[in-house]
Amino acid sequence: MKKFFKIAGLIVGIVILGVAGVIAYVKLALPNVGDAPDLKVEVTPERVKRGEYLANHVNVCMDCHSTRDYTLFSAPLVPGTLGKGGELFDQKQGFPGIFTSKNITPAGIGNWTDGEIFCAITTGVSRDGHAFFPIMPYPYYGSMDEEDAKSIVAYLRTLQPIESKPADSKPDFPFNFIINTIPKKATPS
Repeated sequence: MKKFFKIAGLIVGIVILGVAGVIAYVKLALPNVGDAPDLKVEVTPERVKRGEYLANHVNVCMDCHSTRDYTLFSAPLVPGTLGKGGELFDQKQGFPGIFTSKNITPAGIGNWTDGEIFCAITTGVSRDGHAFFPIMPYPYYGSMDEEDAKSIVAYLRTLQPIESKPADSKPDFPFNFIINTIPKKATPS
């Protein structure tokens, strides 16, 4: 009987060690999408116009990264809030945590490189290495045309800077681990 408990204890110990190893890997080594590309986006009127069209009507970046007036039909954007962030997605809406859209005006991402912004759009990973919640559909943005992503970067550089520091996002357990497994390297088409 002692031998059985010894073997069972050894098996349980190995399983606990394996689970701890997987958890440590997911939390500390992921997301692994590589370094942000070293690029400088040329800001031209054509590229900014294309980026404005994409960010406002196709990728709808501004729908989440601006303030919306939910007292009106279709919750239009509040003028003067384009890109300031602060839209809340939480448990009341069925999300696994509290997620807040970030300030994407030059006041929020002005010290980011073009490559870091490009990487955030196409992989869902912030410049500090944390994964974004996929309500921002970066798994799809990662396969968009590279020129379109660059056009969005150029457009974001031209937004009116708005001082706004939205709260940090806080995913619930176990999603705080799962979120790190979602980002992948961009595969522009």
